[in-house]
Amino acid sequence: MRHMLSIMLKKEGYDVVCAEDAEVALHVLGKEAFDFILCDIKMPGMDGLEFLKKLKERGTDATVIMMSAYGTIDTAVECMKLGAYDYISKPFKTDEIILTLRKAQERERLRRENERLRRQDMEKYPPLYAKDRKMLEIVALIDRIADYDTTVLITGETGTGKELVARTIHSKSRRKDAPFVPVNCGAIPEGLMESELFGHIKGAFTDAVRTRNGLFHEADGGTIFLDEVGELPKELQVKLLRVLQEGEVRRVGDTKTTKVDVRVIAATSRDLEEEIKKGRFREDLYYRLNVIPIKVPPLRERRADIELLAGFFLERYSRRYSKKLQGISPRAMELLLSYHWPGNVRELENVMERAVILEDKEVITPESLPILKEKEYKETKDRDYPTLSIKKAEEELEKRLIKRALEITGGNRTKAAKLLEISHRALLYKIKNYGL
Repeated sequence: MRHMLSIMLKKEGYDVVCAEDAEVALHVLGKEAFDFILCDIKMPGMDGLEFLKKLKERGTDATVIMMSAYGTIDTAVECMKLGAYDYISKPFKTDEIILTLRKAQERERLRRENERLRRQDMEKYPPLYAKDRKMLEIVALIDRIADYDTTVLITGETGTGKELVARTIHSKSRRKDAPFVPVNCGAIPEGLMESELFGHIKGAFTDAVRTRNGLFHEADGGTIFLDEVGELPKELQVKLLRVLQEGEVRRVGDTKTTKVDVRVIAATSRDLEEEIKKGRFREDLYYRLNVIPIKVPPLRERRADIELLAGFFLERYSRRYSKKLQGISPRAMELLLSYHWPGNVRELENVMERAVILEDKEVITPESLPILKEKEYKETKDRDYPTLSIKKAEEELEKRLIKRALEITGGNRTKAAKLLEISHRALLYKIKNYGL
C-alpha cells in the first residue's frame, strides 16, 4: 500500500518520502520538515497512536492523516485528541485521499495566512508597552475589566494611544476572535453617518440601491470603537443611546429593529463635561459611555515610557527599512527625554521613523533628529524671559530646570536633585518656595 500511495501522490504533484515504520519516520522527521504525514494505525513495532504521541511531544507542525482497516469511532476520536487532522478508513478510493489532502492544504494555507495577518496586526498595533506608573495602572485596569461587556470611555490628547488601549481591551476579552471595528466619528460626513453606523434598506434614500448593513452589524459579537465620539451630531447621540440601552439598531428607512451583540468602547480628546455644559453633548449618553473611564496621560507626563517606546519604534523601522541600527546614543536619548512631545506617541513614532531613515551610523545620533533640535531651539526662543531683572530671570530659570528635571525623572525628587546637581534638601526647599 505504501508503494501504491507513493506512486499515486507523485502523479498528483506531491514530493513523497516513504518510511517502513514509525522509528524510521521519526528519524527522517528529525532531518527534514514535511507539510503532511500519512500514517497507518497498525505498524510493526511502534503503532500509529504511539507515533502520534511522539509527534505531539516533539511539537511537529506537519498535518497528520491517520489510516486503518481496523478502526472504530473510539480510535478515530483518540487520533483527533492526539492531534491528527483526519482519519480515513480502509479500503479507500484514490479520490478520497486526494480530497482529504486538498482540504488539509487549504486549512494549512488559511492557518498561515491567519498567522501572517496576526503578525501584520501586531506590527501595526503592538502590545501596550508601559513602564510609567500611570500607564501600568491602566494596564492593570484593562486586565480587570476586559471580560465585562460594560462600556468604556477613553479620554486623552490626540496621539496618546487611545485606539491601542481599546484594541488591548478587545484582545484580552472573550470577544477577541470576533471583529474589532474602529470608527472615526469625526471623519464621516454628517449626512452619511447614520447609514454608516446603522445601515439602510433599499430605497431609503436616492443612492440606496440595495439593503446594506452598518458598522454595528459588522461588529456583531465583537467590539465597536467609536473614536472622537464627541463629534457625533445631537440627533445621532439619541440613536446611539438607544443602542446602548436596548442592544438594537434600526437601519435607515426600516420599520424593524435588529438585535446586535456589540461591546462599545468610545474615545475622545474633548472635555465632554464641558461639551455638556455648552449643550453639545447629551448628559445621559455621557453617563452611559462613562461606566469605566480611562484617562490616557500625555507622553510628557509619562517620560519613563519614552525610552521604551523609542526602542520599540527603532526596532520596527530598522526591520522595515533593512537598517542595522544597534540603539540610541546617550545624547540623542537626552534630546528625546527633554522634548515635551505636543504630538505625543504619534509624534515620537514619526520622529523615530525619520531618524532611522536618515541615520548612517550604528546608533541614532542627534544629527538624525534635526527636526527635534529645531523645535527645541524654537521653544526655548519662544519662552524669552518676561523681565530684564537678573534676579527674577534666575528664579524663572530655576523653576524651569526643576520642572524639567521632575518631568524627566517621573517626579522622583532624589533623581531630580542629582540631575540638577543640588542636595535633596535644597530641592525640597526650592519646590516649596516656588510652589511647584
